[in-house]
Amino acid sequence: MSTARARAAAVLGCSALVALGLSACGNEPPARPQKPSLATSAENAGGMRALIAAAKREKTVRTIAIPRDWAGYDGLIKGFEKKYGIKVTLDRPHAHSEDEIDALRNGRNRPEAPDVIDVGDTFARAAAGQRLLAPYKVAAWDSIPAYQKDPQARWYNNYGGYISIGCDASRVKPCPRTFADLLKPGYKGKIALEGPPPRSGTGFSSVYAAALANNGSFDDIQPGLDFFAKLKKNGNFTPLNSTTATVEDGRTPISINWDYINLGYADELRDKGVDWQVSIPFDGSFAQYYAQAISKSAPHPAAARLWEEYLFSAEGQNLRLKSYARPVLMDAMKRGGTLDEAAAARLPTVEGTTRFPTDAQVRKAQEKVTKGWAKTDSG
Repeated sequence: MSTARARAAAVLGCSALVALGLSACGNEPPARPQKPSLATSAENAGGMRALIAAAKREKTVRTIAIPRDWAGYDGLIKGFEKKYGIKVTLDRPHAHSEDEIDALRNGRNRPEAPDVIDVGDTFARAAAGQRLLAPYKVAAWDSIPAYQKDPQARWYNNYGGYISIGCDASRVKPCPRTFADLLKPGYKGKIALEGPPPRSGTGFSSVYAAALANNGSFDDIQPGLDFFAKLKKNGNFTPLNSTTATVEDGRTPISINWDYINLGYADELRDKGVDWQVSIPFDGSFAQYYAQAISKSAPHPAAARLWEEYLFSAEGQNLRLKSYARPVLMDAMKRGGTLDEAAAARLPTVEGTTRFPTDAQVRKAQEKVTKGWAKTDSG
């Protein structure tokens, strides 16, 4: 055997031993498993079996701001509880991204604090900057695109979608299909957001989409604020946050929201007589992903880490897809043959190449919206 081949064989043999959890090459002893609160991967915690055992001893994982009708969470919660026998506690399901960060900041060392958060990636960056998040690499870490995760593994995007316009066709005629349509006088008091843009990732992204529809750009979100000021001034905008309940009873007959949420409303409410139509506005196409993160002071650190492993498993990602959310591992799963192709075929078609703002552009836009929305909302 040549010297080069001998070296390659030695490296391969060493890697195989490590993968099997056996001692590495040489005389180095295997690394001692970290306790769950310090573990930066399942392997670092002693392996997946050890992590599962530790999570089962904790018995629960605490979440915040995840309604069951949001991005497949009903199926994810049921699937996780059935698979591991660990209860998923839902706190304040209709809270917003900024509320989640507040809960982490104010809940340090409290048993009722959230273990994990699900926030717009703009808010995930803010939480990381405040040192509220624990670094942890899920097993699928290497398959998550680099631009969809924090290099230090403090957060990573899990699913995403496009801003869309949902409309109750039985109450509104005709339904708007573009941002320009929303300014028409026939929509008085009918147009709602999911939440206030300074606190809601969805609301913030809706302003960004409106900016793109009105000659704005990733560098200039002001036209989006101006657009909502016009909606408020002409009476079309309602400050009521849209939810399944407000859509069902007609209080928010037009809702600017993610396509997977509006499409979910259409499926859920069809049998209740609601004809919910969904359009992705071609004049303001904007996509964003939502990030997962673990609290640095999670009361249930093992369960928190196992929850993230489940959300990034093929099972978890396909459950997202069944609810129209685009899983972050979609391309990798397609290559690996684990993607639910039938569910993928149900996604709405979007023309053009999806572009995302840079971190710097997002920070600038968020500062602008935080300072400017109150003035916009007051008309």
